[in-house]
Parts: sequence; structure tokens; C-alpha cells
Amino acid sequence: MNKQVPISLTVNDEQVTLLVEPRLSLIDMLRHHLHLTGSHVGCEMGACGACLVLLDGKVVHGCLTLAVQTSGCTVQTIEGLSGSGDIADLQAAFHQRNALQCGYCTPGMLMTAQELLRKGGVPSREDIRDALSGNYCRCTGYEAIVDAIETTARQRAALVQAMAGADYE
Repeated sequence: MNKQVPISLTVNDEQVTLLVEPRLSLIDMLRHHLHLTGSHVGCEMGACGACLVLLDGKVVHGCLTLAVQTSGCTVQTIEGLSGSGDIADLQAAFHQRNALQCGYCTPGMLMTAQELLRKGGVPSREDIRDALSGNYCRCTGYEAIVDAIETTARQRAALVQAMAGADYE
């Protein structure tokens, strides 16, 4: 007997109420119940980062998080971040630096990068690599990805500095 549990959460700024099996993973709920397929299922062990989403502003593995654990929470997927324009500059930098090939890992990389860049400032290349240590890419290597994230961090920091300078004029 499959008992379903009601959950209510916010996904990409929309309130969602569903009945789910207690063992359903967050990534499977997003992909199969909400048809948000931007995040991928990879290793299903939390090692590859293909399933990363933001849960209450923090990156989590959708394959290791149960959907029932997210009741009352806010989830942002790659579709939500992309649709809001929050990562348009990061996506452009990935494209300009050719930091993606097959694209399977890219949503997780963007989620990780966005969480890192929300802290502000310009992280060192070592900090960027450390942040990406939970993301696995088989196609590109990581130099172009690190370059894209560093470029975006520098551009965002310059914009913040320019806006702060404009406040004093």
C-alpha cells in the first residue's frame, strides 16, 4: 500500500501542493510531477551534482532530499533562476568561455556558482574550484567553468562598486 503525504511548498515563486509518496526524491518530484526537467538525475548518490537545486537559498542534492522534507520550503530550479534573469550574466559567461559542451552538468554548475556568487566579492580560483568540488563534468574540464564564474564575479563586483560610487555623487 502506497500512502501518499500532502506537501505544500514554493517552487520557482509558485505555490505548489501535491500528494507524494514518502520515499519520493525531490528531483523525481520536480521532474515527474512538476515537469521541471532542467536539473538532471545522475549518480543518485549525491556525488555528481547534476541534480542540484536551491532549497531555501542553499544548494542541495535533489536525489538525496526527500520531497516530503521540502514541505513549507522554497525551491528554485535552474528554470526558475534562468526565467527570473538572476543568472543571465553567468549563463552568458559560460557561453562566451565555452564552459559547457553536452550540458548535462551545467544546471548544477550554475546552481553552485550562483550560491557562491550571492556571497558577494570575487572568490579566488581556489575557492571557486572548492565550491565546484561536488559537481562532476566529463566533457569540458574545469578551467573554462572557473574562468566563467570568476569573470561573472568580477563583473558583479564592479557593478556593485559602480553603484556605490553613484550613490555618493
